[in-house]
Amino acid sequence: MGHVNLPASKRSYRQWRLLDLVTAAFFGLVIIFFLMVFTPLGDSLAASGRQTLLLSTADPMQRNRLVAQVEMGNYQKPIEACPADTVDYMPCEDPKRNSQLSRDMNFYRERHCPLPEETPLCLIPPPNGYKISVPWPESLHKIWHDNMPHNKIVDRKGHQGWMKREGPYFIFPGGGTMFPDGAVQYIEKLGQYIPITGSGAGTLRTALDMGCGVASFGGYLLAEDILTISFAPRDSHKSQIQFALERGIPAFVAMLGTRRLPFPAGAFDLVHCSRCLIHYTDYNATYFIEVDRLLRPGGYFVISGPPVQWANQDKEWADLQGVARALCYELIAVDGNTAIWTKPSGNSCLPNQNEFGLELCKDSDYPNYAWYFNLKKCVTRTSIIGEYAVGLIPKWPERLTKAPSRATVMKNGIDLFDADTRRWRRRVAYYKNSLNLKLGTPAVRNIMDMNAFFGGFAAALKSDPVWVMNIVPARKPLTLSVIYDRGLIGLYHDWCEPFSTYPRSYDFIHVHGIESLIKHPGSSKNRCNLVDLMVEMDRMLRPEGTVVVRDSPEVIDKVGRIAGAVRWAYTVHEKEPESHGREKILVATKTFWKLP
Repeated sequence: MGHVNLPASKRSYRQWRLLDLVTAAFFGLVIIFFLMVFTPLGDSLAASGRQTLLLSTADPMQRNRLVAQVEMGNYQKPIEACPADTVDYMPCEDPKRNSQLSRDMNFYRERHCPLPEETPLCLIPPPNGYKISVPWPESLHKIWHDNMPHNKIVDRKGHQGWMKREGPYFIFPGGGTMFPDGAVQYIEKLGQYIPITGSGAGTLRTALDMGCGVASFGGYLLAEDILTISFAPRDSHKSQIQFALERGIPAFVAMLGTRRLPFPAGAFDLVHCSRCLIHYTDYNATYFIEVDRLLRPGGYFVISGPPVQWANQDKEWADLQGVARALCYELIAVDGNTAIWTKPSGNSCLPNQNEFGLELCKDSDYPNYAWYFNLKKCVTRTSIIGEYAVGLIPKWPERLTKAPSRATVMKNGIDLFDADTRRWRRRVAYYKNSLNLKLGTPAVRNIMDMNAFFGGFAAALKSDPVWVMNIVPARKPLTLSVIYDRGLIGLYHDWCEPFSTYPRSYDFIHVHGIESLIKHPGSSKNRCNLVDLMVEMDRMLRPEGTVVVRDSPEVIDKVGRIAGAVRWAYTVHEKEPESHGREKILVATKTFWKLP
C-alpha cells in the first residue's frame, strides 16, 4: 500500500505550529522562573508546596523547616486545615495503624502514637453543621446531632436507654445496658449498700467508670458530689467517649490491656463496671490486680453484668469471687446481677495460699508509676493507711483544702501545698475580675489544666459548674496522688505525644510553664517542639474556646507567634500584682472557622 504525500504547505503549517508551542513553553517557563525568584508569588507557591509535602509527611526535613518558620513568626498564613475526613482524628488511637498490631491482651487497642515526623501538621476542622455546644446542665440530657453525627449507638443501644435521635438533637434518657430504666434508679439501688447519699454523703468523692458507654452513670453521680472519670476504648461504637465529653462529663479514651492505666495507686474511692466486658480473672487475675492498685483502701468495687450470676458463666463467677477472697475483699451484697465488694482498709492479707498464685509486690515496685508501665502480676502493698483510707480521709469538701499525707512526695510538701492553694485562689480571682475570662459562665464546662502540680487551679474553681482534667506530666514529680486525695481527678501524660481524647473536647485549656512541658528535665534542650504542642491544644479545644498560658515574657512571645498560625486571636496581660517573678499571661480564643 503506497504512502500518502501531504502537500508542502500543510507540512509547513504543522512544523511551524510545533515550533510555536515549544517557543511559548520556553518563554512561559522563563516568566514563571522570574515570578518565583523575584516576587511574593514565589514565596506563596513555595509555602504551598511545603505544606503539601508536610501533610503527606513525605519529607521530615521540610516539616522541620516549616516548624522553625512558624516558631520564628516567618510563616505568614495559618497552618493548613486537615481534610474533611479527619474531623474525629485521634493520632494515638488510629484504627488503621493499630489494626496491624498484636491482639494479645488487647495491645492493639491501647494508645500507639505516630512519630512526630509522621504526624500531619494541620488543623482539625469541625464537621459540617457544627454548632457551639449545648451548655451545662442541659448538655447532660441533649447535644447537637451535627456536632458528632454518628448514629451507630442509637441503632444498637437505643432500646437500652443509652440515647436516641430527636430532631436536631441526640437525647440521653440516662439508661445503660444494666440499667435501662435510668442511672438514677440504679444509683439509688447502690446507695442501699454503699455511702452515696444521706449520712454517708461526702464519704465517696472520686470514682472510675470502666467501659462507660456514654457515661450516664458518671453524669448522674455528679448530683451526689461524686466526681467520676469514665473511659472506654475507641471501638465499634465509635464515639461513646466523644458523646460523654460533649455532654460535659469527664472522660478519656483508654483500654485496659497490657499497661497500667495512667493513674496513681489508691486514686479512687469507687471503681465501677457495668457490663464493661473486662475479664478480671484472666492472666492470673492481672486486671483485678490493677483495680486493686487503683482502689483506695476501704474503697468499693462494683460489677454489674457478666459474670455476676450470669447464665453459662458459673466458673467465671466462681473465679471472680475466689480472687476477691484471696485479696481479702468483703462481698457486701449480690443484688441480681450486681455484686459489691469493699477493699480491706489495712495492709493486704497476702501472702497467703491462693489458687491464683498472687503475691505482694516488692518494696522496689513503685505503685504510682503508670505511664507506659506494664501491668504487674503482683499486688500493691498498702504503704499508707489512716487518713488515706475511705471513711478516714476527710469527707468532701473538707478534703479539698486539707494537705494530705501524700503531699510529702515533695520536700516541704505540706508547706508547698498550702502556698499553692493560696496562690491559685488569688490567680483565679484575677482571671475572673481583671481578665474577664468566662470561668463561672455557661460558656465553660470542660477544663484541662496541662501542668496541674497539686491541682490548685482546679481547687480554686470549686464553686463553678465545671470539672477539670488535671494533667501531671509524666517526667515531673508524681503529684497526681495528692490531686486525688483532695477529691479531684486527672491523668499522667507526656505532652510530647497527643492526648487520648477526641477533637473539640474542652472549652478551656490552662497551662502554667508551657515550655517546661517540652524540655528534658533539668535541661534547656527540647524533646519536642512548641508548634506541635499548640496544634494538639487546638485539636482538643472547642471553637470559641479559651486558652490561658502563663510563662516568661520570652516564651509568651513565642506562643504569640504560633497562636496566629493556629488561628487563635490573643492578647497578652501582666500578671496579678501580688505575684512575684517575670510571668506574663497570654489569653487566646480559638476562632470558629469551617472548611469551604
